Amino acid sequence: MAERSTAAVDVADNSGDEPLTAQADQSTADGVAQNRERDTEIDEAQGSGGTEGPGKASPPELHSGHKLARRYRLEECVTRLDGFSSWRAVDEKLRRAVGVHILPADHSRARSVLAAARSSALLGDPRFVQVLDAVEENDLVYVVHEWLPDAVELTTLLASGPLEPHDAYQMVSQIGSAMAAAHREGLAHLRLNPNAVLRTSSGQWRIRGLAVNAALRGISSDTPQRTDTEAVGALLYAGLTQRWPYESDAYGLSGLPKDVGLIAPDQVRAGVHRGLSELSMRALANDGATASRHESPCTTPEELVKAVGEMPRIRPPEPTFTAPPEYQRTTYQQGTYGRPAPHPGATQPVPAPPAPLQSRTGKALKWAVSALLIAALGLGSWQLADALMDSGNKSDDTNKTQTTDGNDKNGGNTKPVKSIKIENAQEYAVEGSLQAPGDVENTYDGNSSTYWRTKSYNAGPKLAPYKPGVGIVYELGSAQTISTATIGLRYGGDHTTVHVYATDSLSPSTSVDGMEEIGTATTSGTSLTVKASKKLKAQYLLLWITDVPKAPGDSYSSAGYKQAVTDVKFTG
Repeated sequence: MAERSTAAVDVADNSGDEPLTAQADQSTADGVAQNRERDTEIDEAQGSGGTEGPGKASPPELHSGHKLARRYRLEECVTRLDGFSSWRAVDEKLRRAVGVHILPADHSRARSVLAAARSSALLGDPRFVQVLDAVEENDLVYVVHEWLPDAVELTTLLASGPLEPHDAYQMVSQIGSAMAAAHREGLAHLRLNPNAVLRTSSGQWRIRGLAVNAALRGISSDTPQRTDTEAVGALLYAGLTQRWPYESDAYGLSGLPKDVGLIAPDQVRAGVHRGLSELSMRALANDGATASRHESPCTTPEELVKAVGEMPRIRPPEPTFTAPPEYQRTTYQQGTYGRPAPHPGATQPVPAPPAPLQSRTGKALKWAVSALLIAALGLGSWQLADALMDSGNKSDDTNKTQTTDGNDKNGGNTKPVKSIKIENAQEYAVEGSLQAPGDVENTYDGNSSTYWRTKSYNAGPKLAPYKPGVGIVYELGSAQTISTATIGLRYGGDHTTVHVYATDSLSPSTSVDGMEEIGTATTSGTSLTVKASKKLKAQYLLLWITDVPKAPGDSYSSAGYKQAVTDVKFTG
């Protein structure tokens, strides 16, 4: 019997995905190419190449309808190259679509593919398309990964034109943060191109093929961090210009003109955002080509994330509204219902309506209404005069009460509520990794459909002992007196607890215990208001979440204790 070894079988069983059997028949996106030849484009266009030739083993003879492990039914072959093949398949156990890479067990790259898949599965970062299974069985090695039916490849997005500045900013921020997290765990992509980057229907960016795509093609690098950083710079360059930043055409994009060299995106296309243009050059030109701009190159994903964080935040474009069509009156409203239709081409005059209330009955009705109005006005005037006289008789007692009540601080007036603008924000972590640093701005972008989310935890509602808490520091521009904090939440349930602290900067120098608490609140719903328990001025506020409810799985994380913040507003 052949040995069967798995890396993430339980991940597939507990992912919480919705059934996708109906969607499995569509070869849309988890980034698997609809064009079967698209994934064979030369790696030299991105500056990388394979370190070994194709394996001597021939690809296994497989066909649509074939089942792996009596579970994964192959549907359509989307790539066949160098002795391996990639398929769209259906997981019949969980009734959902998946993607599968298959190669012979004696293929020269089989061991490295298994190792890469297992390492990628252990990362568990929702910003990457997850590896669900890595198996050696019956002389075959196959890797099963997520299939995202609602996602669109960057290649497809760029076919219709360059990205909007806000979309390009979101892409480089999220992709850069994801690659920085991967490199901290010792993982590299090495084949990060427009085919490997996907945007979901919710606007989140996902990366497919971490470590696995390079292992399938025998690609390696002596400087993996620099290779992946340059790849992110190339993605940003393509997103801004709709051009590939090398002389060769690739991924459906035209390359740069011959013998011109690498020129900045804002010199390729008019109207390109200057800050994003410089950022792409800092990531691409690592050999000093940006010296004229007086900016140091970014040679690692961490440096790129830091450079993105130093940029002014790019706001999403204002929504455009189309005017409703002009109101069309119907023939019934025009008083012609039941009349014969006019002959074609004949112009029918619209009869003028009779003057209102001109009959004998109408005149009587007018006099009756006029009399009632006069009577009502007289009665109202008499009651008003009586009330004024009565209040004059009681004025002495009232004046005495008002003059002796010197302790009334409000004076009968309510202080107006002032909305406080959020200038900037940054995720804060006491220990361990951050939750979703690239999504922080979604909490104050004015769009309730976007959000920042925590990871999913196995126990709760209290996050301890996994973490003392998670949160975001907000900058208000200047010191402000806070009266309330209103927080919109994505998940309801028992229960969410939020504390608001005053702190000294976006990167606080003290722990939460050393900060001064402004207020705290707990809710089981999807909105929460924290009222200040004391008057305190602060320029920086920490929103600190210590308890989260149990929520179902979604496309970003499995079921567990978690929360997501949609909107944050402060008032003074």
